[in-house]
Amino acid sequence: MALIVHKYGGTSMGSTDRIKNVARRVAKWHDAGHRIVVVPSAMSGETNRLIGLAKEIQSQPDPRELDMIAATGEQVSVGLLSMALQAIGKKAVGYAGWQVAIKTDSAYTKARIQSIDNDKVNRDLDDGKIVIITGFQGVDEEDNITTLGRGGSDTSAVAIAAAMKADECLIFTDVDGVYTTDPRVVSEARRLKAITFEEMLELASLGSKVLQTRSVEFAGNYRVPTRVLSSLTDPMLDLEVEANSGTLISFEEDKNMEQAVISGIAFNRDEAKITVLGVPDRPGVAYHILGPVAEANIEVDMIIQNQSVDGKTDFTFTVPRNDFQRALDVLNSSKESLGAASIAGDAKVSKISVVGVGMRSHVGVASKMFRTLSEEGINIMMISTSEIKISVLIDEKYMELAVRALHKAFELEKA
Repeated sequence: MALIVHKYGGTSMGSTDRIKNVARRVAKWHDAGHRIVVVPSAMSGETNRLIGLAKEIQSQPDPRELDMIAATGEQVSVGLLSMALQAIGKKAVGYAGWQVAIKTDSAYTKARIQSIDNDKVNRDLDDGKIVIITGFQGVDEEDNITTLGRGGSDTSAVAIAAAMKADECLIFTDVDGVYTTDPRVVSEARRLKAITFEEMLELASLGSKVLQTRSVEFAGNYRVPTRVLSSLTDPMLDLEVEANSGTLISFEEDKNMEQAVISGIAFNRDEAKITVLGVPDRPGVAYHILGPVAEANIEVDMIIQNQSVDGKTDFTFTVPRNDFQRALDVLNSSKESLGAASIAGDAKVSKISVVGVGMRSHVGVASKMFRTLSEEGINIMMISTSEIKISVLIDEKYMELAVRALHKAFELEKA
């Protein structure tokens, strides 16, 4: 008898009919003898609706009160799913995060989980109950309700699975697994049967929307076996078939994984490039440029500093597109103190990344990537690498062409 954590996203919980389907699926797993904990998201669109209401009252909502409001969406989902399970004869009990309790820090709207008390949940499981716990939320030391930020229900589910030493965490979503790239861009994209935590973490951080980055970090740090699979299949699908469907995020590289140099291609449209031109090349120049940007709470991604010429250098970096103008304003306000000749920017860029643990044992990945882009007439503006990833910044109008060309060059359509 295994302990399994199920997580269902907003689309899966999007209507009462879908909630009834979730109840039938959960009951199927429980009928097979498994101990089941369920972590549902708010119904699709509900969190946005609640935040919209808050902004009608206050243009910049107080973070503590905003968390109080946003947390109610998941509570509705828990109550409805518990009722749906009871309606088909199952013992079910629902809890808000503070009732468990899921303890967090006090960073409202983006709190981090610190501990989870699983005693109450274990007692309910021992009593044969299905336990349903709100995702996305917890409570701080002062008993204030906190939320974990967008995608926080994934993190909640994996954290609960880690705290309870679950056998597996199943992330049910509106896609049937992790693909070599977005099938909407490359129709030949292939679903992966397995992927390493390292690869999934890179893909999630580089723009893949299948899993939230923090949930992958949690799963890797606490070694929680995690599977991404579809909630849109028949809820009464054979249990063994369902248990082996989707994509397993694994701890260790499969023997055959070395044959696949690249596992996937990620891309991010939400990029902007800023260049500080003709700045004096002296110790601390990077800090003096990026320090004010960091103080403005703007995240920096790719960075390049050119070779010094006549004591001057150019410094280029990327930021999220939504922060582009704000970052330019910050730098322009300090342009004189920086001694920069000028500051330029480009908000029409995209980042393309190839990811694969096979890079550790294969050479020539970068040259193949660069040759492929060259043959398509695509210019590379910036390059960054890690042990299992190569990212390039290109003009956004070539993004889909680049993804399709690279997918074909690395033969990712082949199993």
